[in-house]
Amino acid sequence: MGPNDSSTFAPAAALSQLRVLEAEAVHIMREVVAELERPVLMFSGGKDSIVLLRLAEKAFGVGGITSLPFPVLHVDTGHNFPEVIEFRDRRIAEAGHELIVASVQESIDSGRVREEDPTASRNKLQTRTLLDALEAGRFDAAFGGGRRDEERARAKERVFSFRDEFGQWEPRAQRAEPWALYNGRIRRGEHIRVFPISNWTELDVWSYIELEQLELPSIYFAHERQLLRRDGMLLAVSEVVAPRYGETIETLMVRYRTVGDLTVTGAVASAAIDVASVIDEVKSSQISERGETRADDRTSEAAMEDRKREGYF
Repeated sequence: MGPNDSSTFAPAAALSQLRVLEAEAVHIMREVVAELERPVLMFSGGKDSIVLLRLAEKAFGVGGITSLPFPVLHVDTGHNFPEVIEFRDRRIAEAGHELIVASVQESIDSGRVREEDPTASRNKLQTRTLLDALEAGRFDAAFGGGRRDEERARAKERVFSFRDEFGQWEPRAQRAEPWALYNGRIRRGEHIRVFPISNWTELDVWSYIELEQLELPSIYFAHERQLLRRDGMLLAVSEVVAPRYGETIETLMVRYRTVGDLTVTGAVASAAIDVASVIDEVKSSQISERGETRADDRTSEAAMEDRKREGYF
């Protein structure tokens, strides 16, 4: 291998690119704290929000102290993977951050939203819970781990995504962001959703996890699980996902590419038991993680955009 062989420099180039993405995200987070009064960081316990939390700790950590200048918010649907909730609580507690849990079940119990089927996805219901939590906390900015490569509606997002006084998103009303200049001016009642890792890909996220040696919930790695096949997806058997007529339970070796509501989040067959082997799988995948594993995005061509217009993240 000669000194001019480009593959010699590939690892260094990849590392450099990750640090560029990291610096961009840190800059965005600091801009928000400088411009807005009451930010909050959305945290689901999924890989993107785990990376987001680490970036926030880097942005505001001083002398090894990683106390954040804002709380962490999780909108809990009640249809979560137990491994993810365990990880959420432990990760936040170990870091000493303030955790706010906004419960969809409480929204149902109080009559704020109506649930027609307790075994159906609660993704639509969580929009009301999120908007209520933002209003209750008087939060004027919310950091999220959305990325443009995930889904076509998210590809339309600016880094600063403006929401009106009803929490709704209008893509034609978004502001230009030339030369990474962000205008955070809002009127009373409005707020901004902020996406510091908009320009990252799934591979970037996993490469950063490897670089930073970040811990993840165990469901991101291959494990045996009881599942059933429904609508072309492998759904985990649980209290809210039980076999219907003609369906059978199978025990398979799988992992999850994304985490969400148990009723609509599918697993993928996998033998990847560590970060390096997951990265190899991501490199060869031709389908985005949401496209392959989220049934709620398959209901229509504009499913995600419709939910975002109503106030979904």
